[in-house]
Amino acid sequence: MNDPVQAASYRPDTPIAELADWIGDPVEAADFPETVLRWRNDRAARDVGLADLSDADWVRHFGRFDPLPDNLSEPLALRYHGHQFRVYNPEIGDGRGFLFAQMRDESGRLMDLGTKGSGTTPWSRRGDGRLTLKGAVREILATEMLEALGVNTSKTFSVIETGEELERGDEPSPTRSAVMTRLSHGHIRIGTFQRLLALEEADHMSALIDYCLTQFPGPPPPEDAPGTDQPAARLMHLVVERMADLAASYMVAGFVHGVLNTDNMNISGESFDYGPWRFLPKWEPGFTAAYFDHAGLYAFGRQPEALHWNCGQLAVALRLVCDAPPLIAALERFGSLYMEAVGRRWCWRLGVESQGGERDGALVAASEQAMCAGGESPDSFFHRHRGGRDAEGGLAEALSGYEASNEAHLYWSEVPETMVIEEVERIWSAIDRDDDWQPLSDKVAAIRRMGEAHGKPPRPAGQ
Repeated sequence: MNDPVQAASYRPDTPIAELADWIGDPVEAADFPETVLRWRNDRAARDVGLADLSDADWVRHFGRFDPLPDNLSEPLALRYHGHQFRVYNPEIGDGRGFLFAQMRDESGRLMDLGTKGSGTTPWSRRGDGRLTLKGAVREILATEMLEALGVNTSKTFSVIETGEELERGDEPSPTRSAVMTRLSHGHIRIGTFQRLLALEEADHMSALIDYCLTQFPGPPPPEDAPGTDQPAARLMHLVVERMADLAASYMVAGFVHGVLNTDNMNISGESFDYGPWRFLPKWEPGFTAAYFDHAGLYAFGRQPEALHWNCGQLAVALRLVCDAPPLIAALERFGSLYMEAVGRRWCWRLGVESQGGERDGALVAASEQAMCAGGESPDSFFHRHRGGRDAEGGLAEALSGYEASNEAHLYWSEVPETMVIEEVERIWSAIDRDDDWQPLSDKVAAIRRMGEAHGKPPRPAGQ
């Protein structure tokens, strides 16, 4: 087949096919009345060899879902269970999305193209399988801002408006519809393992563990860790390390995910699926993103606890094929790994060289105190004190001895970028009222410039 994506850098690879008989269900995409291209992420597309697609071919693949060359012949709606606000639900799965394709990026990592709003599946229950255009725009903004702030996140790859009018109870209806494609480092969730435990499918559990260790490799466990001859224990160490760093990245970004259920936890440690998210208008541990989170289970300050709890559910699932002690030993590392990651990432965003341990912890505490006392947002705080400048009182004392990172980006002398809900609504209003996409385009460009100013975030040792 003569197709423009057959460039040398496009490297299809579909290891999920070996698991397809029990991990998902073949499905078809909805036949949409329209397919109007609204967003294509050429920066992300370059990483997987798809940036040279014409707009017509882009719509054909990501609006009509014609298979990519030498890739999955039909989409796969993945099966999983999960705790939703800590209530176990065995009746979930990909209800309005599917895995569309797999390929390798420039560094050799396995990348998935998955959808949201692509139609009904066997797991849709009473849902319509659709996505609002506003939801897609919000996901563009969330993923772009998070990437710029160093969070390991999925990328919003494509948004195509589909010409349907949707009824939703939580926003003005009818509203415009879209189908979104996201680029992710895998789509295996903690809930995927929970399903196999519930069905007592030990052989499939072992096969899934091997898949994850092969496709999402990482550093070896500590030398003194018990039971690391068991593959499940090695996977548990990797997931705990990744989730601790992810939790820290949320906190340093001032981000509230809103729905940290086990079916929203990617084994690769990559954040994804943004519904009722928020960025903090001020430093407030009790701030919640979801209007239905009445108990504050996933409030800003409780996110580390939520990810630790989710890791615990993975350990429970892995008991199907592994002894408990090595799983518990891995889980017990979460707290110290999280504190190390907070210090490392805090210093990165503040623009000073990390000193580790108690010094970084004292700097974080002094910074939090200063933000609370001044009612300041994290975005404003980190920008105003970049490189340790303009610090007073306890913050100045905590910064004593820290060296500023070498940088000369003009962004640090300008107004800081933010992503508070009022700005999100203004950007959406321009699209909804006037079909004006320029504010969105301008905001993405400004966010990416901010990301350039920050540079690459620090990663844990060995990663």
